[in-house]
Amino acid sequence: MSMAVVGLVAGMALGFAGYFGGFGAFVLVASLGAVGFVVGRFLEGDLEPGDLFRPRGRGDRGGRGDRDDRLR
Repeated sequence: MSMAVVGLVAGMALGFAGYFGGFGAFVLVASLGAVGFVVGRFLEGDLEPGDLFRPRGRGDRGGRGDRDDRLR
């Protein structure tokens, strides 16, 4: 299934939830979709549990590479 079809189905699901259930249902469907996406990526092996809590940065310095390099 292509990403365009997945986006279409997700948009239609959110639209139906918003139309028939109101804003609360829209937020519930969107949040459960996000949780399902993360769990799916984890089960496929594209994501590891530590990736969610590890800071994004270059090397071991936690993203402060440019500033530290100029100071030294």
